[in-house]
Amino acid sequence: MTTWDPKTVVAGVDGSRESIDATKVAVDLARSRSAKLIIVTVVRPPEGWWGIVGSPPTAEALGDSLTQAQRDILDLVLRSVNLGDVDYETQEEIGEPASRLVSVCVETDADLLVVGRRGAGLLRRLVVGSVANHVVQEAPCPVLVVP
Repeated sequence: MTTWDPKTVVAGVDGSRESIDATKVAVDLARSRSAKLIIVTVVRPPEGWWGIVGSPPTAEALGDSLTQAQRDILDLVLRSVNLGDVDYETQEEIGEPASRLVSVCVETDADLLVVGRRGAGLLRRLVVGSVANHVVQEAPCPVLVVP
């Protein structure tokens, strides 16, 4: 009989209650298995957030805005979970969340990806799909979706 012995657990966070709950599960799994935990936030660059009549932001302003958004998400998550006795790191990514999470799993040779299930409406899920659905289909490792 083989036993599952994960060495690396990745948790995808977006600041939602679901992602914080998923991170708590990932922390417990990492702690119980003495695995490394990588907490990843992915911010999608806004498209046209400056409006029709405005001009696009400078690259510096956009970069600062995305960096601040990531820090806010990570700060919220880190305040919400007990990371005592857990070997962890945080990663900040920019891009399409599902594909970046899959890439992080490949790059880190992750044994498990933990994400929250989002309450996206039916129309949105039909048009773009959910991050959870995409990573379940594409991740190179098992995916745990936490409600």
